Amino acid sequence: MGDGTRFKVYCSQCREKVELAVAEFRLALGATAERTFYSFTCPACGAVVRKTAGEKIVAALTAAGVRTMRLLPVEG
Repeated sequence: MGDGTRFKVYCSQCREKVELAVAEFRLALGATAERTFYSFTCPACGAVVRKTAGEKIVAALTAAGVRTMRLLPVEG
């Protein structure tokens, strides 16, 4: 996937289907699948949207160059 890669997603707040560039996504890799998610800000309503990310979504987003952070468990 190249620099011009865009993804179509639904906003869970306004239900608008929007198309966003790679730079507009964030991917968080958790210790488990339930804690792995991607997020974006909906350009239609301004809501910050967070959705769980399965293996295929993680693979597509990382291959496209989406900024990724690894979540670490907190000791204590």
